[in-house]
Amino acid sequence: MDLQLVRELRDSIKDCSERGLVVSSKWSAELYLSVPQHKRDALVAEPGTGFSTSTPARARSPRPSLAFGASPTLGAASITSGRHQTSSEPSASQERETELQQAEEATLLAAQSYVTSKDFSRAVHVLRNCRSLKAQFLSIYCQFLISEKKTERDWYKHYNIRGHPPIPFNRSLLLHLEAVKNAVDPWLLFLKGLFFSRLNRREEAIESIILSISGYPWNWSAWTLLGRCIGDGEELSSLLPLFSLSPSHPLVQLFQIKTMNELNSPTENELMMCDRLLSEDFFQGSPWVMSLRACVLYHLHDCPKTLDRQRKQFEKILAVAPYRVDDIDVYSNILYVTENRLKLSRLAHEFLELDKDRPEVCCLVGNHYSLRAEHEKAVKYFRRATELDRTYLSAWTLMGHEYVEMKNSHAAIEAYRRAVDVNRKDYRAWYGLGQAYELLSMHQYALYYYQRATALRPYDVRLWQAQALCYEEIGRTRDAVECLKRALLGADARETTINLKLAKLYEELQELAEAAAYHRKVVEICCAEDRPVQDYAKSSIYVARHQMVTPGGDLTLAREYLERVAGSNAEEVTQAADWLKKLKSVLLLRPQVGS
Repeated sequence: MDLQLVRELRDSIKDCSERGLVVSSKWSAELYLSVPQHKRDALVAEPGTGFSTSTPARARSPRPSLAFGASPTLGAASITSGRHQTSSEPSASQERETELQQAEEATLLAAQSYVTSKDFSRAVHVLRNCRSLKAQFLSIYCQFLISEKKTERDWYKHYNIRGHPPIPFNRSLLLHLEAVKNAVDPWLLFLKGLFFSRLNRREEAIESIILSISGYPWNWSAWTLLGRCIGDGEELSSLLPLFSLSPSHPLVQLFQIKTMNELNSPTENELMMCDRLLSEDFFQGSPWVMSLRACVLYHLHDCPKTLDRQRKQFEKILAVAPYRVDDIDVYSNILYVTENRLKLSRLAHEFLELDKDRPEVCCLVGNHYSLRAEHEKAVKYFRRATELDRTYLSAWTLMGHEYVEMKNSHAAIEAYRRAVDVNRKDYRAWYGLGQAYELLSMHQYALYYYQRATALRPYDVRLWQAQALCYEEIGRTRDAVECLKRALLGADARETTINLKLAKLYEELQELAEAAAYHRKVVEICCAEDRPVQDYAKSSIYVARHQMVTPGGDLTLAREYLERVAGSNAEEVTQAADWLKKLKSVLLLRPQVGS
């Protein structure tokens, strides 16, 4: 990471803070803190590079070009025209903007203080006669926040009325969009993308956001917004070449990892990117990047070995940042799955003392009570999390899980539907809906929701197994077989349950050779793992019997399998002994086969 990137990162702290983008400014500050000390010292040592506190834009460092292509469609030409410029001389438009900001300095400082104290109406009023682009951004953004607050308030007034929309709709969005429809400034383009996104005009939102990023790459809020617009990994791959930054740029890699985590489909490639970004050259020891890595591990595998890696990664994060609340709910999910009651209880009490009004903490406490089978208390805390943040997906999903445990299918369905309204890309809500309808024995409905979940997470073994069970219940055995075969592709090589289920289904279909083949797989896996004979005694007998009744069957194999069961302490000892007697008769009839 060269000094130019470090400078841009440092400058973004101030740039975002001055525009009220608190989350983005905090993100930049956290990353800047983890940049190696010698690089920060080198930046401070450069002449004229002190951390300016003046309002006007900096004329000393290269600024992004504000000249974007006029073409309404997103193409290579429009992206290229908006790329971050490296010219050492400011353009005429930049000089004009600097002059305006200098003239409006007192007003901008007052407006920024009002935004910091969330006094948005006063900020809009004081900026009413300002003409600089920064003032326009602050004014439009504050008007948007005011309208959002009013929309939320009105929506909650009619929360329990039948026919009430599942999510609030801001009717002022079109007015806000009109104010930025011809924008070329990267910050105003970010607002344009935000308004398009809220209006569900996804393609136009993506176009505006990419142009905004091309003009000013270090606005993390723009990257976050773009990630929410992306539907799947394929779409992400198609958008990456459109950026003005190289694929190895830290911003592009951070965005890719974050988006793949949100799509619940990171790969080993994202894990390698995390390791690179945590190296000495970039953000070594950064809690934010470490948390990204922990979430990659969380979504990547759920085997005991990986769960241990996930737990250790979160322990490292808490050792570096003990008061960090972000993603603590993910850590609580890991402790819940591993049934670590003691650690989960201690964590819940510590963070309740720290900040009981954070939705992440409410989810942590809910998991604590859920693990203790106190489902009513768990629901109380998950509901509290949704009251603090209506868009908090994990809380709705976990609440649905609790209602499933309580056998309250209708309440579970309502919670899962809320989760789907928040984010239709999260497979867990669709999977939960399938489970809830399965409890009601409505297998056709359950099958539909399982299919939606599987489309989002095609390599999840559980989802294919759930589909197979539904197909079996409605009498479509052949489809159930196909689902289980698909499940095997993502299953552990030592998996036996799915093979046994396939053997059973093929037996029902009267395809006995296929059934015997899967039983034989079970025997081979168990023998390779040195498992007790009891685990595969039935499969051994089935394979042996099939070899005996099939013309030209392998009687040597049959005898080997039966003798192994007969010499064990399995329940099937008597059955194996009876079949051994019958085998002797078969050997007398076909001595050449058994020799």
